[in-house]
Parts: sequence; structure tokens; C-alpha cells
Amino acid sequence: MKFNILCKDENARVTVIETERGLVHTPQFMPVGTTATVKAVTPEQLKDIGAEIILCNTYHLYLRPGENIIKRLGGLHRFTGWNGPILTDSGGFQVYSLSSLRKVTDDGVEFRSHIDGSLHFITPERAIKIQHALGADIIMAFDECPPYPSSYKYTLQSLKLTTSWAERCKRAHSGNTSQALFGIFQGGFYKDLRTKSVEEITEIGFDGYATGGLSVGEPKELMHEMIHFTGELMPEEHPRYLMGIGDLIDVLEAVEAGYDLFDCVMPTRNARNGTLFTSRGRISIQRAEFKDDETPLDPECSCYTCRNFTKGYLRHLYLSREILGMTLNTIHNLTFYFTFFRKMREAIMNKEFSKFKTQWYEILKDNFRDTEYVSR
Repeated sequence: MKFNILCKDENARVTVIETERGLVHTPQFMPVGTTATVKAVTPEQLKDIGAEIILCNTYHLYLRPGENIIKRLGGLHRFTGWNGPILTDSGGFQVYSLSSLRKVTDDGVEFRSHIDGSLHFITPERAIKIQHALGADIIMAFDECPPYPSSYKYTLQSLKLTTSWAERCKRAHSGNTSQALFGIFQGGFYKDLRTKSVEEITEIGFDGYATGGLSVGEPKELMHEMIHFTGELMPEEHPRYLMGIGDLIDVLEAVEAGYDLFDCVMPTRNARNGTLFTSRGRISIQRAEFKDDETPLDPECSCYTCRNFTKGYLRHLYLSREILGMTLNTIHNLTFYFTFFRKMREAIMNKEFSKFKTQWYEILKDNFRDTEYVSR
């Protein structure tokens, strides 16, 4: 992997991540393909609407169908039919979310499958071995994600585990030159622990760095404060990934702080639930006012959905629970996101990010309230 910074506007920056399977222009949004598919759309549709990289989840693919099956079938790229870059997360957040089904030790995490209740044990070395088998272009170190709120004592112990596991991940990855390995910063909402985490993880040395442990139930103001605080500490010469963040107000804060990569299920999950993002605000397509509406979803959007279908038809598909409705909604919501990110890159290149942020902040806070927020 190669990384180049093309332009900066204060801390906001436009960069290029070069992988063997293609370029990733940042700031960039990664659609989430948890189980090796971005729900409701094909890989070809993803390319057509502007996706450059997707995210898949190690935990889910380890449980089903299993990393060895995927490896035998040619790795994630051949398995999914997506030949662009792929990032796999290590499964740390998913294990965190299984708090009632897991036991954390110095060696790793014992947990029960959410599918069939079977018992599993994942170590840092195992997490890396699984990701090697999956064959993603960018893989993540295994970390321990503390919940919010957590005591200082618990968060410190969690941080020690994350650092120890990062060292073990780095050793387990030694000799692999075909996949980039990113380290993850933790430390909860204690600034001294965040500082300690950045110092320890960067001393180990990784191809890129991610901030984890946010969007775990904390107030937005505290999230934004920690985004900026950690962003100031992160090494500039490597990609910076803010894990699990997709609310566009949060994205604006993070880009201002210098982050490059983002992922979230927000645009796709909301699309399947009939919540659509437009230049005029959030739309719930099931509302009766759209029953006879002959206009496109968003007159300022040129996506396949907006070019060809009316709000009345989209409402009919949603109420009928037709699969096509989910596909058309997902195409639109992802197009909205990719367009937003493209315009954000253009604003940074033109040294107008501050203006862009101010304009969009007003649009988002006034017209996107009550949008379902999903952290992963």
C-alpha cells in the first residue's frame, strides 16, 4: 500500500491510498458488506454509483461460511465478485457487542456464536490468520473496545490489552507484504489514556491507524471532542480511519480533524427501512403524501433511481415489501453519500472546506433530525 497527501485545508485533507486493486481517494466512505455483501445491491451497481472500497466483517465471515471456505473459493474478492479494495475489521467491535456472551482474558476472547450458541475463542494471532485467509487489502489489529460509560480503571486495563494484542498482531502479520495492517487507538473518553494509546500503538508501527471506541452510546458533544483530540495526535504520514462513524455531521467534524476513511451501515440500513436522504432533507417514503407523487425522489440527484422512478412508485414498492424497492432506495442513499464525499474532497482542494462544513451543517441539523443512527 502507498499513501500520498494531495492537498490540505487546515487539518482537512485529500489523499490517495494506492492498493494493488485500485485507488482510494479520501475522504472516502466505505459501504458495509458485513457478510460479504452490501445488502440489496450488486458489485457492479456499487461501482456504477462510485464505491471505491468496501468493508467486510471478520467475525461474521469466520462464523459463516468460515474463512477456509472463502480462501478455497479464491478469497473475498473472487468470492464476492468485487475486484476493488476491501477492508476487513478484526471483529473486536462485534465481540464487544456480545457482552453477555463473551469472556475477555489476556490471551483473547471467548464467546458464544449469536447464530447457534457454539463456543469460540479468538486470539490476536487467530484474528490475523483469519484475515490473511480472507485476503482483504487492508486488515485490522484485534482490539478490546470498552463500553460507555466505563471507569478509569477498566478503561486502562482495556487499553493495556489493546496494546498487547496490537504487538501480537504485528508479529503474526510479519512477512505478509500483500496486506496492509492498521492499528487501533482506544482509551475511552479519558484524554490521558487516548494519548497513551496513540503513543503506544504508533511506537509499534502500522501501515495506517484507526480510532475506535467511539459511537458506543456517548453524547455527540463528547464524541466530537474526542474525535478532534485524537485527530491532533495521530501521525500525519499514514491513513487515518474513524471506525463505525457515518452520521454526516460527525463526518464533517472528523474530516475537519484530519480523518480519511469512514464506514457505517447508516445509508444502507435506512434505505431498506424506507428512510431516504435528499438535498431537501430526510424522507420517509411510506408517508401517505407520496401516494400520488409523480416527481423523482430528489430533483438534484442523477442516480438511476431518481432518473427513472417516482416517489409514488417507491412508496408502492416499500409498502408491498418488494425487493426492488430496497435496491432502488439503497442505490439512491449510497449515491447521496458518495456525492457528499466527492463534493467534500472538491471543497478541500479549493481551500473551501470551512465554508462547505458551515453550509452542510445547517442543512443537516435542520433537515436530518431524527434520522436513525446506527454505529455499525
